[in-house]
Amino acid sequence: MSKVKWVSAAAITVSTVLIASGCGTAANGTSNTTPQNTTGSAKSTSLTINETGSSLLYPLFNGQWISAYKSVAPNVKITAASTGSGAGISQAIAGTVQIGASDAYMADAQMQQSPSMVNIPLAISAQQIMYNLPGIKQHLDLSGDVLAKIYTGQIKYWDDPAITSLNKGVKLPHEQIIPVHRSDGSGDSFLFTQYLSDTNSAWKNSVSYSTTPSWPSVSGGIGAQGNDGVVQALSQNKYSIGYVGISWLDTGSQEGLGYAALESKSGNFLLPTSANIKAAANAMVNQVPDDERISLVDSPGANSYPIINFEYAIINTKQPSDMASAMKKFLKWASSSSGGNSSKYLTPVHFLPLPASVEAKNQVQIDKIGS
Repeated sequence: MSKVKWVSAAAITVSTVLIASGCGTAANGTSNTTPQNTTGSAKSTSLTINETGSSLLYPLFNGQWISAYKSVAPNVKITAASTGSGAGISQAIAGTVQIGASDAYMADAQMQQSPSMVNIPLAISAQQIMYNLPGIKQHLDLSGDVLAKIYTGQIKYWDDPAITSLNKGVKLPHEQIIPVHRSDGSGDSFLFTQYLSDTNSAWKNSVSYSTTPSWPSVSGGIGAQGNDGVVQALSQNKYSIGYVGISWLDTGSQEGLGYAALESKSGNFLLPTSANIKAAANAMVNQVPDDERISLVDSPGANSYPIINFEYAIINTKQPSDMASAMKKFLKWASSSSGGNSSKYLTPVHFLPLPASVEAKNQVQIDKIGS
């Protein structure tokens, strides 16, 4: 049985300048509650729920949920910003946004310092390793051990024996590998470095895993902000490699980037297909605790893709009554298979719906908002 992994106190750091405002205040400093006159003497209240954080979740919010939710709650406006998971968590704690979107759950130390926060899964996602290798059409097989050695500079060229031994028959070029990493506080970095920590002891004992890891200095290495920045860096640099959230898979493919089959805990090389992501989630669903903070990386099972995770809404339960009601309604809609967790919203960004047992745990956490 896979061990539940918790983030260290240093795992999440503030990576953006916070906007000074309080709970119930929009990110631009204006009130979230604005009376609007309607016909006669009746009035309706317009609320704005501000979300910021994960660039992996951004395509779901911005491309799917925001427009769909207008028909559910016409008087509620939702805004979304792609600022990185670290920013999402820190701004939700500070109260400058109502929803902090994150690929990583809050650390134990943060929960102790901010006991009114909850971590609510919104969907299941994954991460793929993408590369710019002209002339290579097939999916390469890569392991966490090989990736750790690339990101520490131990493996420098694409035709290194450690890579060619995994890809027999593939003519790999003698070109220097350009590793691309996130420069902002990132849940994707958390997931990637956790996979490396699980599969390479040297990495575990030195860099470990975090949203803001201390990246080893590697010749030619590039830092990029957001998943969009990583995809852009990969597309602009031949022979580069990087980790990208699955909601950006289509964008990367359109840019001509390839992506790898990753070695799983069982030793199989697997692609991030819906079936393999679901297998990994099913292997861990019975271990999800009541507070829902859990790592799904490196799940057991022959068909379990190794880098999957819950996408989280980081929420301060202490909200004004009108905002609390609006947030609870939205989060319950987002968690429901008949609402935001419907395949018509999740499939375009390659996310999977929450298991029924997780949706039930969500309801308990959501009901704490306003308390």
